[in-house]
Amino acid sequence: MIASFFNKSKPINFVIVFFITLLSFSIANFNLVNDAITFLLIVKQTVLLFIVLTSILLLNFIVSKNSLTKKNNYEMLLFSLFLLMITQTTADSYILISNFLVLLGLRRLLSLRSQKDIKKKLFDAAFWIALASLFYFWAILFFLLILISLVLYVDNNIRHWIIPFLGISTVFIICVSTSIIMNNTYFNTLNISTQISYDFSSYNSIKYLISITLLLSFGTWASIFYLNNIKKKKKASRASFKIIIIAAIVAFFIVILAPNKKGSEFLFLFAPLAIIITNYIEIIQEKWFKDVFLGALFVAPFILLLL
Repeated sequence: MIASFFNKSKPINFVIVFFITLLSFSIANFNLVNDAITFLLIVKQTVLLFIVLTSILLLNFIVSKNSLTKKNNYEMLLFSLFLLMITQTTADSYILISNFLVLLGLRRLLSLRSQKDIKKKLFDAAFWIALASLFYFWAILFFLLILISLVLYVDNNIRHWIIPFLGISTVFIICVSTSIIMNNTYFNTLNISTQISYDFSSYNSIKYLISITLLLSFGTWASIFYLNNIKKKKKASRASFKIIIIAAIVAFFIVILAPNKKGSEFLFLFAPLAIIITNYIEIIQEKWFKDVFLGALFVAPFILLLL
């Protein structure tokens, strides 16, 4: 039933995704924001909600533009359900902005398949990812995607390998210049914190354990079929699908390394995971199993709200 409903891209699907996202955002900020209600606070929360919704629309654009899934809205639905499953992902403004910038970088990397404006796309991707790292330092790990994209998409032109580092250098120079002008110091605007933590005790609650178990189990199961299915894709499209699975691995390591494990760090994992699971749902032949699989992902977040 649910699988059939979202099998085609329809306006009502966007309304449902918007409602689920708004519910997740409202719950997270109701529990975590203790500031007095002011006009400035309302503006801030409105902007953050806009960033979340724009991230979902950007994901949909990336998927449709690069034919990463068939013409459906499963990836949007899954992303919003993941937000509701771990509502804390919408509570950290810095990670929300960082993830949005990473998606912008990912969009430019996947567009390399056209082999047009390669230098510009490499520079843009590095620029967005470097900018994302200013809001959450460990987002810099996504720079690995650029290097892998160079191997998968581009020839051995040495200039292509230099350009991403120019993109990072540009962000660094802008930040240092801004810091000198505004604060009379060199590195005040740079948010560089290489701290890591392997303390997972903050996840030691029923809600977290169930949410993480569902994400990892469904994600791992879908990834097995996703990797096998890459071989069946057109040769020109395989690189894009490989980048998505690598993005999921990078995001997983960010979760592992995150210095403050509040749940918000899982946001980086949601976009690639939504694409991977969508690809698995599309290859399920049995209609009843497809409905059960997607139904379980749909119902679980709402049940977890009661815990």
